[in-house]
Order: sequence, then C-alpha cells, then structure tokens
Amino acid sequence: MVSSMFLHLFIAAVAGVMILLEFELVNGVQPQLNNRTRATLMAISEELGVSGWGANNSDFCSWPGITCDGETGNSTVEKLNLSHRSLRGNLTFVAQLESLKSLDLSSNSFHGPIPPELGNLSRIEFLDLSFNKFGGFIPRELGGLRNLRSLNLSSNQLIGEIPDELRSLKKLEEFQVSTNILSGSVPSWVGNLSSLRVFTAYENVLDGRIPDNLGSVSELEMLNLHSNQLEGPIPASIFASGKLVVLILTQNKLTGEIPVEIGNCTSLSSIRIGNNGLIGTVPMTIGNASSLTYFEADNNNLSGELVSDFARCPNLTLLNLASNGFTGTIPPEFGSLMNLQELILSSNNLFGDIPLSIIRCKNLNKLDLSNNRFNGTMPKEICNMSRLQFLLVGQNSIKGEIPHEIGNCVKLLELQMGSNYLTGNIPSEISHLKNLQISLNLSFNHLHGPLPPDLGRLDKLVSLDVSNNQLSGNIPAEFKGMLSLIEVNFSNNLLMGPVPSFGPFQKSPNSSFSGNKGLCGEPLLASCGRSLGNDREDYHHRVSYRIILAVIGSGLAVFASVTIVVLLFMMRERQEKVAKSKSAEPTEEEETNTRPAIEAGNVFIDNLKQAIELDAVVKATLKDSNKLMTGTFSSVYKAMMPSGLILLVKKLKSMDRTIVHHQSKMIRELERLSRLSHENLMQPIGFVIYEDVALLLHHYLPNGTLAQLLHESSKEAEYEPDWPRRLSIAIGVAEGLAFLHHVAVIHLDISSANVFLDSNFKPLLGEIEISKLLDPSRGTASISAVAGSFGYIPPEYAYTMLVTAPGNVYSYGVILLEILTTRLPVDEGFGEGVDLVKWVHAAPTRGETPEQILDAKLSTVSFTWRREMLAALKVALLCTDSVPAKRPKMKKVVEMLQEISQT
Repeated sequence: MVSSMFLHLFIAAVAGVMILLEFELVNGVQPQLNNRTRATLMAISEELGVSGWGANNSDFCSWPGITCDGETGNSTVEKLNLSHRSLRGNLTFVAQLESLKSLDLSSNSFHGPIPPELGNLSRIEFLDLSFNKFGGFIPRELGGLRNLRSLNLSSNQLIGEIPDELRSLKKLEEFQVSTNILSGSVPSWVGNLSSLRVFTAYENVLDGRIPDNLGSVSELEMLNLHSNQLEGPIPASIFASGKLVVLILTQNKLTGEIPVEIGNCTSLSSIRIGNNGLIGTVPMTIGNASSLTYFEADNNNLSGELVSDFARCPNLTLLNLASNGFTGTIPPEFGSLMNLQELILSSNNLFGDIPLSIIRCKNLNKLDLSNNRFNGTMPKEICNMSRLQFLLVGQNSIKGEIPHEIGNCVKLLELQMGSNYLTGNIPSEISHLKNLQISLNLSFNHLHGPLPPDLGRLDKLVSLDVSNNQLSGNIPAEFKGMLSLIEVNFSNNLLMGPVPSFGPFQKSPNSSFSGNKGLCGEPLLASCGRSLGNDREDYHHRVSYRIILAVIGSGLAVFASVTIVVLLFMMRERQEKVAKSKSAEPTEEEETNTRPAIEAGNVFIDNLKQAIELDAVVKATLKDSNKLMTGTFSSVYKAMMPSGLILLVKKLKSMDRTIVHHQSKMIRELERLSRLSHENLMQPIGFVIYEDVALLLHHYLPNGTLAQLLHESSKEAEYEPDWPRRLSIAIGVAEGLAFLHHVAVIHLDISSANVFLDSNFKPLLGEIEISKLLDPSRGTASISAVAGSFGYIPPEYAYTMLVTAPGNVYSYGVILLEILTTRLPVDEGFGEGVDLVKWVHAAPTRGETPEQILDAKLSTVSFTWRREMLAALKVALLCTDSVPAKRPKMKKVVEMLQEISQT
C-alpha cells in the first residue's frame, strides 16, 4: 500500500517536472532559439547581401527563400533556397542553421573553397552548390552528412579527387560533380551506394577504368561521364539492375565491345557512347531496349553489319553510327521506325541502294549517308519524307540523274550530293527549295548542260559549289538574286563569258572560277576583251562619267557620294589584289596612315585601360575576318588586343547619326549603362567614335549567342542537350529583362541572337545600349529594324508602332519557345504566314499534344525534364498571348520559372 502510494507520488512529480519543462520550453527556450536563428539569418543576409530579409518583418519564416518546420511551431529553418541571386561571400554562417534539411545556393557567384563547416549540417538531405565558382578540393567533412540524399557540386572549379569520405553517404540518391577539374579515377565505392539513382561526373579530367561494380547493387538510372579520359571497357554491371534510363560516355578512351547485357534495360532511353575506341558489333540484344530513343556510337571502331534489331525500338528518334567500319546494306527493317528523326551513317563502308523502305520514315529530318560506297541511283521518292531538312549523300558512287522531284523537298536546309557519278542536267526544280541555306554542293560529278537561271531564287543560300563537272554556257546574271551567298565555286567546268559583277563573285578567290577556259573578267586575270564591250577599266570610266554628269545635272548629291565610295572601294580592291600578286605586305606606317582618325573614345574600367588600345579596336573592325555576326542595329566583331585581351566590339549601323553628332549625350548614356549592374546584362566597358561610326566595347563571350547554340549544327555538335542548363539560361534572360523594366528601360530588339553566353553558359542580354542611344520614333528603317527582329515582334506593334514592356514580354516568350522546341522563330515549314508562336498555339487544332511540340532530345531524357518543360511551355504561352494586357510582367515570369527549377 505504501509502495503503491509512493509510486503514484513519484509519477505525479515527474509529470509536474515535465509540465514545467514544457512551459519553460514554450515561454523561455523557444524565444531564445528564435532569436538565435533570426540573428544567424541576419548575419547571413549582411554577409551575402540577401535582399528582402529583416526590415519590418520579424517573422523570418515568411522571408523569401525560407521554409520553416511547421511541426515545431515555425521555430526552425528547414529549407533555404537562395539560388539565382548573384550572391557571394562567406558561407560559414549558414552552417549554424543546424536544422536545415535542404540548402540550395546554386547559380550564384560564390568562389573560394567550399566551407568544411557545411559538414556540420547533420540533418541535411538536399545540398546544391552548382553553377558557382567554388574552387579547391571537395571537403572531406561532407562525408559526415549521413542523411544526404542529393549532392550537386556541378559547374564549379573544383580540383583533386573525389574524397573517399563520401563513401559514408549511404542514402545518396543523386550525386553530381560534373563540369569541374576533378582528377583521379571514379571511386569503386560509388558502386556500393545502394540508393544511387543519378551519377554525373562529365566534363572533368577523370581517368582510369569505370568501376566493375557500378550499378550492380544500386538503383542506377542515369550515368553521365562524358568528356573525361576514362579507359577500359564499359562494365556489364551498369546494366545489371535493368533500371538504367540514360547512359552517356562520349569523348573518353573506352575500348572493348558493347556488352550484350545492354538488352537487360527495357527502360533504356538514351545511349551516347561516341568518340571512344569501342570495337566489335552492336549486339542484337539492343532490340530488347524497347524504350530506346537515342543511340549514338559515332567515331569508334565498330564493325560488322548494321543490326536490324534497332527496328524493335519503335521510339527511336536518333541513330548515329557515323565514322565506324560498318559494312553491308541498310536493313530494310529500318523503314518501320516511324519516329526516327535523324539517321546518321556517314563515313562507313556501306553499299547498295538507298533503300526505299527508309522513305517510309515520314518524320526523318536528317539523312546523312555521306562518305560510304552506295552505288545505286537517287530514288525519285526521296522527298516523300516531307520533313527532311538535311540530305547528305556526298562522297559515294551514286549514279544516274538528279531526280526532278528533288524540288519537292521544300524544307531542305542543306543538300550535299558532291563526289558521286551523277549525270544529266542540274534540274531547275532545285530553285523550289526556298529554305536552302547552308549549302548546295553538286561538285565532282558528271553533270553537263547550262546552269539553271532559276537557281538565282535561292536567296537564303550561303554556299554554292558546282565545281568539277562539265557544265557549259554562262554564269546566269540571275544568280545576283542569291543575296546571302558567301562561298561559291564554279571551277573546272566548260563555262564561258564574263563573271557577273556581283559582290560575292568579285570577292571570291581566283580559284573559284579557274579551269573554265571561256570565263573572263574579275576576279580572273583574263580580260573579256574590247570586242565584247567588257573592258572593265573603260567600263568604270564610262560609268563614272555618266554618273557624274547625272549628278551635276540633277543635283542629287547623295548619289554622287555613293558613286565615289563605290569607285574608291573598287579601286582599293584592285590595288589590294595587285599588292597581293606582288607579295608586298603594307608597312605599319602605311597601315596607320589609312586608318580612320579617332574622334573620341574611353575605357570605363580603370584596370582595363592599359590592356585596351583604341587603335587596335578600330583596326580589328576594319577586317571582315573578325566579324562574328550582323544584327538589326549592329555588326559584332572579335578584337584581339596586343595585351592578349579579347574584346567583343559592336559597330553601330548608321540609322540615327545623332548618336555620333551629339557625342556628349551618347557618352553620358554609355557611362550610365556601364554602371547598370546586373549579371545578366551586357554592359559596355568603353567606346570609340570616328567619322560616322560608333564602336561599343564589351567583354568577349566565348560561347557565342543562344541562337547559335540552339540552331547551328556546329554548336549543337559541341553541346550536349541539357535541359537544366537551358532552363538556367531562360531564367537568366528573364531576370536581366525584369531588371531593365525595373529601371524603366524598354528593350528594342529582344531575340536569341542578342543573348550572349559566357564561358559557363550564363546568359547576358545584349543591345541594351540601343534602347537609350536610338529613338524609335525617329527611325527611318523598316518596322523590323526599329522594333526588333522578325519572329519576335509583338502583333500589336503593327498598329501601335510603340515599343512597350508587354511587347518585350512577348519577345521573351518567343525565346522561351525556341529553347523548348529548338525551332527557328520564322520557318516556312510552319506554313504561309505562320511563325513559331502561331504554330505552337495552333497545336491543338492540328491534333498535336504539348509533348509533341517539345524538343524530343530533351523531353524524352527523363520524366522530370519533361514535366519541367511542359511547365515552362505554359509560361511561354502566357507570354505570347495576343492580348498585351493578359501577358504577365517579367518579374512574375521570373518567379514562375524559378518555381519550376525548384520543384
């Protein structure tokens, strides 16, 4: 009885103590914890420059980027997201937030070593430090984060080996260390991380072998190790679990055969193993990977016949087996690949006919059979593939005539048929290929007859090569209609008569016309003779005399000026040619005397003044070889300084001469813009003015423009499609534009060609100077030249003639659609009067789903990428609404895209 009473008293006493402790926790300790947390956050804000924290709001759980744990009375910070904020500074204070489960500091400007103190965040599950400038070694202390499920250190400047201490991260599901300078081998313990789903370590200097156990015990779904120095075979263990979805091992030194176990992975979507030293055949088990979308194994030493088992992969979109040793014919079964968009089989030993079965691949966009031994004829049904844009069959033994039906390939951008045994005439139907841009190459064949004058309609064509045939007659004067020509080659034919006085012809080397005994005139040394009335010297004198008389008679001073400039230009060209023929280089003194005199110039950044020579800037812009691109308002040049510094120089077009006649105003605007600080804007670092020319100086950006990245095949070859990087670019452009609107600047020419990319692919919006230096209301050029580029101009501009913030949002929406679809903003393939915006908005009426609009190279990589791309597509549709008032503000666009990147 006593003992029972004692027990009850003891329990009551314990309960009382617990109540007292709880009272103290709620009323005493908890405020202390809150105060300590708030003090830590304020220290972080002050050190890193975080905006929007503190001020009049004491509830830190409501501050932007902060999520608190609701179960503990909103007292502890559980998630901290400070990505895309241009932050820098010491991160040590962050380590004091001991309750953190998620820390995202990606896409900022942090540099120096990663603080080892982050290893104290014992509860952390998600850590993302990617897209910064962290250097030094990966801290071994991160191995103490036993609850970590996702670690992303990609796109930094980390060095050394992956530390063995990270083997303790048994819960790790995503491990990403790509795009650094990491060395050593891939640690064998990575294969023992049983929860691992994603491992990316591409673009480092890793060597050695891929661990034999990699994937044998894990849940591995994505393995990306491209662009390293890895050796040895592809381990069969990678395919052991059967769960692999993406495998990217391109640009290494791998050897051995492709494992037959590849067929274990029925969910395998993407295989990229090109640019290695692999041997043997492609195993027939590849057909078991029924979900396969991409297969790239180019530039290896593979051999044998093409396996027909690829036909068992109905989703196959790209098949690239170029530059191997494959023999035999193309399997007719390939014709069942209804989703195939690119078939690249160049540089092998394939022979036989181009199979008619391939023509059943209605979605084929690129067919590259070049540099093989195909010896049949060109099938006249080739253009039944209505979406074909690249037809590359050069360097084979194809015989017969070019079918007249080739004119039905109306979407062709490039036609390569050189180095075959083609006979007959060049069909005039080629002139129907109005989209032909990149090249028309019919060289080294047995073609005869005249050049069809209708080819002059190809006004987008850049390169024309009909050399080494038996073509006869004149070069048609109609070829002057090829306004985009840069390269031509008519050599080694039977052509006669004068070379047309057309700029691209006159600027071409002598070799472009040599080997035609009957051709005469410039740039050939052979004169056409007085009897033909084509003596160029007399001709120029007569034209000059008539023009001068006309000018004096009519008083049209403008035409006189133009004539004089043209004559001087032609005389200078002739002098240059004579000088070259005598191998006489101009002296430095002569070059200095002919250079325009600089009227004004300055460099705004003090520590660059010694490295930049204004004379060298001017000199660089006088050479066409330095021209990188031509935009609506400016031409862009690359200028190498004697100091080794490389600049990007914009030469403004003389649309509004007030910009150079009112120099003081212009200089004030440029100086103000140079202080307009935002990481996603191109800021001028100086200027030069001479005559009626204004040169704007910028830092050189090595990755070109977004337009080049998305639409130029050479750039795409260097660039592995990467949705997170594209999304980061989209967010960066949006943030730069939102900042401009915040400071009341409306951009005049938003396009992907005016989005420049630095060495880390960070986007910088260009041409912001134009918005302040040109007044659109005084512009004398076409609507497109004033308001922007074709395809980006908002529909309301046609009747308002005003450049507005909602119009900027529309133009941005077009860029976002480019990023999502990898399609040009204007393409005749959309149909007459239809641009990218109309094509996307009309998808439902065509019976297409949103997924069919997206770039399949990205959307089929993972469900996560597809979900994010569909979310971004909704944002793009909002931005391109036909009603300006319905478009979101750029600040809201930034928020919506950031939410996508954080999900």
